[in-house]
Amino acid sequence: MKKSIIVLSSLFLTLIMQAQDRTQPKPGPAPKINIKKPETFSLPNGLKVLVVENHKLPRVSYSLTIDNTPYAEGNKKGVDDLTSSLIGNGSTKTAKDPFNEEIDFLGASINFYSSGASASGLSKHAKRIMELMAEGALMPNFTQDEFDKEKDKLIEGLKTQEKSVTAVAGRVEKVLAYGRNHPSGEYLSEETINNVSLADVKDNYRTYFVPEHAYLVVVGDVKTKDVKKLVENLFGSWTKATAPRLTYSNPSNVQYSQINFVDMPNAVQSEITILNTVNLKMTDADYFPVILANQVYGGDFNSYLNMNLREAHGWTYGARSGIGFDKNVYSEFRANTQVRNAVTDSAVVQALKELKRIRTEKVTDEVLNNVKAGYVGKFVMQVEKPATVARYALNIETEGLPVDFYENYIKNINAVTPDDVMRVANKYFLADNARILVVGKGSEVIAGLESTKIPMFYFDKFGNPTEKPAMKKPVPAGVTAKTVIDAYVTAIGGDKAVKAVKSIAYTGSTTIPQAPMPLSFSSKIDSKGRMAVELSMAGMGSIMKQVVNGNTGYMMQQGQKKVLEGEELAKMKESAVLFNETLLASKAGVTVSGIEPMDGSDAYAVVDGDTTYYFDVKSGLKTAEATTDDKSGQKTTRVTNFKDYRAVKGVKVPFNTIMNVGFELDIKMSDVKINEGVLDTDFQ
Repeated sequence: MKKSIIVLSSLFLTLIMQAQDRTQPKPGPAPKINIKKPETFSLPNGLKVLVVENHKLPRVSYSLTIDNTPYAEGNKKGVDDLTSSLIGNGSTKTAKDPFNEEIDFLGASINFYSSGASASGLSKHAKRIMELMAEGALMPNFTQDEFDKEKDKLIEGLKTQEKSVTAVAGRVEKVLAYGRNHPSGEYLSEETINNVSLADVKDNYRTYFVPEHAYLVVVGDVKTKDVKKLVENLFGSWTKATAPRLTYSNPSNVQYSQINFVDMPNAVQSEITILNTVNLKMTDADYFPVILANQVYGGDFNSYLNMNLREAHGWTYGARSGIGFDKNVYSEFRANTQVRNAVTDSAVVQALKELKRIRTEKVTDEVLNNVKAGYVGKFVMQVEKPATVARYALNIETEGLPVDFYENYIKNINAVTPDDVMRVANKYFLADNARILVVGKGSEVIAGLESTKIPMFYFDKFGNPTEKPAMKKPVPAGVTAKTVIDAYVTAIGGDKAVKAVKSIAYTGSTTIPQAPMPLSFSSKIDSKGRMAVELSMAGMGSIMKQVVNGNTGYMMQQGQKKVLEGEELAKMKESAVLFNETLLASKAGVTVSGIEPMDGSDAYAVVDGDTTYYFDVKSGLKTAEATTDDKSGQKTTRVTNFKDYRAVKGVKVPFNTIMNVGFELDIKMSDVKINEGVLDTDFQ
């Protein structure tokens, strides 16, 4: 199945590249902004209500926000997540299924979380939608059965992230920047989730889901007097209480710029994050200059960072930076990108070069004006949306902003000068105190990073200090591509059993992000050089299909058929070989480059052109392979991991294949057939 999986991944890769490689249109002139002010009233229990009447469309939206200060969950990290998951599963008044069925019947959307709720729908159902939102929020039905289900889902979600470079980078970043005892530095683990009980969830809800510092924003085709009457009726009984207002020590930035490295041997590329913490609020005079300084450096598509790493060098699909604002705790300035292993050190050097540039060279008037125009254009496009109006109204209340803050927004943006940009860049973008977090394959990137002469420190996947990871070990005397492949053949059943295989049919399933349901996977290959690989979805039929039949082949995607010719057909024909790993034993130019750590074990790295195969030193089984492609000057590496080997008619085959195609495509086989289940019609 080796090549069938990799060939299929090229379709995903094409979709991802098309989605990311879009030029961004320049915005037109910005009109004058006129944001309607809300009418406000408060309930005796502390709930403040803001109503913005908008009768242009027959719709209404509600947003309930409880503005608590952050709090650490300690050894019960996960109680807040579980509280969010359990609120809205029906109520003590209405069971879960009829509750959700009525929401669907109304065509409404209602969501609940530990710090509030939101709802939207047609204004003719405004009263009933608010009734359901209030019922779910104020009368939650916390049951042991639902608690156990949500707990299992949370733990399962964690397990799927353990091989995600991005997820690991995000976790370690917060631990190192804030410390694991800070609300921003805590992370979920199976242990902390298992420490949480249903009683903890109920206590968390009672403590923090309270009306003091709570705001209900109503926007849409409603009348304030009707809203007031309804709110008083539904939320008036909400018991008055105040959540704890906790404070935490401020985090410290590193004393000098340094690389913090996390080794992930399975990584197909390096995740690079340059960061420092900042003390910045929306009420600060520096707010608007900082917004534009960030846009110039890395926030805009045409930023210094993206133009360097993506456009000039072609190392990444995108490089971006962002800076946070928080009235309660320090936030972060961070720049982030993903690059292939070979250019990791170069990308770090260039990102720091651009950071120095914005701090030492004044941005030109032309660049700054373009950035202003782009930012203002996006601001104007968003301002008419009800969700934006609600957010702005809430920000004015919770952030202590002037009532005309957003009316003057464009004026304040346009008032920023090149001197302002340089000044705030030096204040908030700490080039000399930058933490450069790199998560990637140590055996391929550490040597290059060391050549930058930036001090390096090493951490594990949970932010704990560790020793420098082991590099690639030399090949022992007598080990060749042939000996490795011979050991592989022996491991999967022996030469006689392998040669007896005339066809293999795989059947399995997987999921992809945003897909409404699981996908069915099938792969069929035979000894005649024929192969068919397909992904399908119930109710939609085939989504992607690739077929090669001797000297012909095609791919089908979203109903569009493409006949394969030339190099594409040649690659497909190479793929249509049973156990084509065995060909490496006698193929010219194939070498064993060394022994590398792979999934916690040592593996021989067998290199054949742009593809590296990994065979476990002890078991002999193939555990992974990595292939590098060059599409339009963008090099990408895809890693496929092979797990859960089981014997089928005396031959071991992997029942679990995990492929990285911009996300993890985890394919689990439900059935594998050898010498049966493959017909001539499968390749038509």
